[in-house]
Amino acid sequence: MITNSTENRLAQLDEPYALPSEAITFYRENGYVKLKHVLSPDLLAYYGDLITEWVFKLNTLTKPMEERTTYERAFLQVMNLWRENDAIKTFVFSRRLARIAAELMGVEGVRLYHDQALYKEPSGGITPWHADQYYWPLSSDKTITVWIPLQDTPYEMGPLAFAERSQTVNIGRDLKISDESEQQIAEALKTFAVNETPFELGEVSFHAGWTFHRAGANSSSQARRVMTMIYMDKDIRVTEPDNDNRIADWKTWLQSKTVGTTADSALNPILYDAR
Repeated sequence: MITNSTENRLAQLDEPYALPSEAITFYRENGYVKLKHVLSPDLLAYYGDLITEWVFKLNTLTKPMEERTTYERAFLQVMNLWRENDAIKTFVFSRRLARIAAELMGVEGVRLYHDQALYKEPSGGITPWHADQYYWPLSSDKTITVWIPLQDTPYEMGPLAFAERSQTVNIGRDLKISDESEQQIAEALKTFAVNETPFELGEVSFHAGWTFHRAGANSSSQARRVMTMIYMDKDIRVTEPDNDNRIADWKTWLQSKTVGTTADSALNPILYDAR
């Protein structure tokens, strides 16, 4: 049965967000933008509970925190939840969010690369400095990630932090998430302004594939629950994977699509097209 509340949630996921022109300018200059009131508390409560249920159903990382690597201490990571549950698929396929991504990048439409839930447990460690596109065998920088906290995210929970304008510099692009990336990129970014402000409920961020970002440890008593979707220009092409992580991504998220062809495997549907 579809209730009024369900209808309201579905409508919100579909209807356009009034994206200010200054937000587009800020994103293109700084490589990220934070937007308030993008999703309602009711919607986030509903999908937050559902996503959390599936994260803990599918999570395979059960080692004690003290036995984990730096990467494993950063978060529980569960990907492509849209393939597990139809209601989560509706959230991931939100036209509202995909349209924001397209407008920020200045492209006609976007495809899904993949989604991922990132849950930083109480006592969870830092997420080291890194740039996401190190992992992606794609032909351009027209890539973007939406980071959606499912609760208010104060500083002690480890909100995402961004090095402003770092998407334009060729530093640390050969480093995966690691202690090494934290140390080397932090040193390289000493002169960059960093935004590490908390997130209010309903506030989300979008950051470019080459924007360097990190998150602090979670010193609170609650999990920092976050859902993300990675979008790419609908016409982006597959490039030859040049590191082991890109090889793994090519096989997993692009289903080994032929190099030079559009990144349009069955796992990469178009989520917004302005035509």
